[in-house]
Amino acid sequence: MSSDARPLAVFLMGPTASGKTALACALRERFPLELVSVDSALVYRGLDVGAAKPDAVTLARHPHALLDLRDPSEPYSAADFRVDALAAMARIHARGRVPLLVGGTGLYFRALQRGLSALPDAAPAIRGRLAAEAATLGWPALHARLAMRDPAAAARIGPNDAQRLQRALEVIELTGRPLSEQQTGGSGERFPWRVLKLALLPADRAGLHARIARRFDAMLAAGFLDEVRALHARGDLAPDLPALRAVGYRQAWEHLDGATDAATFRDRGIFATRQLAKRQITWLRGELDARVLDPDGAELLPRAGEALELFL
Repeated sequence: MSSDARPLAVFLMGPTASGKTALACALRERFPLELVSVDSALVYRGLDVGAAKPDAVTLARHPHALLDLRDPSEPYSAADFRVDALAAMARIHARGRVPLLVGGTGLYFRALQRGLSALPDAAPAIRGRLAAEAATLGWPALHARLAMRDPAAAARIGPNDAQRLQRALEVIELTGRPLSEQQTGGSGERFPWRVLKLALLPADRAGLHARIARRFDAMLAAGFLDEVRALHARGDLAPDLPALRAVGYRQAWEHLDGATDAATFRDRGIFATRQLAKRQITWLRGELDARVLDPDGAELLPRAGEALELFL
């Protein structure tokens, strides 16, 4: 038991397809925990199969807070998540239990624990110029520019993530400082929870890649394209919305628009998921206070349980 009087929160973090949900549910069977999702895709209703949302049987046994908060047409930010997560954690604590926050969205974890720095408002003139440059040079060229000026931001933003690339470059132009530096700065307030961080980091990247491919194929078999087809048919959604920039959804949308055949769609979806996992692993390695666990290790659950017992 720690002498720190703040209530305990557990952060279970890891790249996509590393087994976070299964471990969280197993820990909940053994300890007085309640689960809170930390995933920028799972906040959206209708993003189920392709976002690997826990199925109805799992959710009935192990409810997750912060699922299905928004329609895909609506925005949801890291600031929104922080407000919602702190409220959910307070409710869990009031019930005499410990919040276990599980997911792979590093920006949400960071915003929750460190707060958010005040960033400048959007500058339409700069955004318009950046968009014009991207139309000529391509977003990967602007990503290369960002990598020179803010390597940390470039490591977590994909080369075709237009909105986030545009914002990162815009902030640099407005402030003269890297976006990552300003986001890391946080609000300066002390986080009202003591935190145990558990990071699932595979020792063998090949095993993770194999799981990603198997899971993508399982999603296809479970009706992923039908799910995206229903979103596509609504008529009020566009592929540049934050919800539809989620890994897999953008590639599926392009396929339904006729831009790719089925085999190319599958290859691009798996490749994009592997790139996401790479960015998540890079971020996790910067969490130096996390207890690292190999998701493929035979002692994963006992080791996670032992770490938790030390904090309870």
